[in-house]
Amino acid sequence: MELKRVVVTGLGAISPLGNDVETTWTNAKNGVSGAGPITHFDASKFKTQFACEVKDFDPNQHFDRKKLRQLDLYAQYAIVAARQAVADANLEAEGAVNKDRVGVIVAAGIGGLHTFEEEAGYYALHEENGPKYNPFFIPKMIADIASGHISMEYGYHGPNFGTVSACASSNNAIIDAFNLIRLGKADVILAGGAEAAIYPAGVGGFNSMHALSTRNDDPKGASRPFSKSRDGFVMGEGSAVLVLEELEHALARGAKIYAEVAGGGLSADAYHLTATHPEGLGAILAMRNALEDAGMKPEDIDYINVHGTSTPVGDISEVKAIVEVFGDSAHKLNISSTKSMTGHLLGATGALEAMFSVKAVEEDVVPPTINHADDDCDDEIDYTLNFTFGKAQNRQVRAALSNSFGFGGHNATVIVKKFEK
Repeated sequence: MELKRVVVTGLGAISPLGNDVETTWTNAKNGVSGAGPITHFDASKFKTQFACEVKDFDPNQHFDRKKLRQLDLYAQYAIVAARQAVADANLEAEGAVNKDRVGVIVAAGIGGLHTFEEEAGYYALHEENGPKYNPFFIPKMIADIASGHISMEYGYHGPNFGTVSACASSNNAIIDAFNLIRLGKADVILAGGAEAAIYPAGVGGFNSMHALSTRNDDPKGASRPFSKSRDGFVMGEGSAVLVLEELEHALARGAKIYAEVAGGGLSADAYHLTATHPEGLGAILAMRNALEDAGMKPEDIDYINVHGTSTPVGDISEVKAIVEVFGDSAHKLNISSTKSMTGHLLGATGALEAMFSVKAVEEDVVPPTINHADDDCDDEIDYTLNFTFGKAQNRQVRAALSNSFGFGGHNATVIVKKFEK
């Protein structure tokens, strides 16, 4: 069968850089850091006391009191980002879509962690007359529930689920949506991710693994991918949702088309519980699979939004993988880690970075990697590559590739390109 083409017709975002797409993207282009002291809880006794939090988000502006009882913060972010994407794509216009053929796939790597902390703590388990739990405890906590809420809000009856593959989760969501649409199983799917894990269990858990930066004296400069002094990632939170749509369906209703989804690649490191393969073998396979799926060659890619978490091992292995896959053309493309500004949004990071990739293709601009100094170079990293340090770069971006890698060895790569009829 002939596969259908899939395009992006709507975007939504709640991020550490802004509570809409325009603000988020503008701050990313301008190299703004979203990091600062943690406000969600008292982190004064934690090794890491800062993060990239969402700012000025008032749930009461978006939900009534009854609805809020049902929603963990991660789901709140997802619903608001989805509302933005739906409005941007004009999906609620009369006759725009057949709701039986509109799906929702919104990922979370962890889900309702704060709800779990509140409800399953020591005191809930040791109440004098037995444990007492909120009846919404389970449906608030589970990692698939954001998709359920979004589908119920709009009456979308198409494919509906959440994907969980740690920090690759929302790239998996996008790839699943892409495949379902091009196979003719849906006309439109809202695909993305959401996460809100900046709470004691999240920060304390990652601290115990020595995964987070502890640069408490310099939060904004703490996420420094590809720099010798990098000491771990900075935790972020938020949501991004993309509207993926079958091309002929989009054209028929006169939808704005941001970019075309060209392909997706998946792989497993099969190596270590949390570390990437030191030679980037899983990353190599995911990128090659994505290029093959897209029918593209390495030289067709102009920009890579790397996973680039600012961890000692991960950054090196990803650079090795890029050099192996792209060969000579690796020096002709731009590379950047937007996590240097947003932090690491865990299960939501792939969707936010796919959104950045779409905007890069649309506007022909590559957002920067911030916080690098010329005297802070790692001997194991090839600095003849263009990491877009310090400042955004204007250039033709025919196609962009976005990597996401997760604990457990999960690798997911998405490619978007300029739309041509």
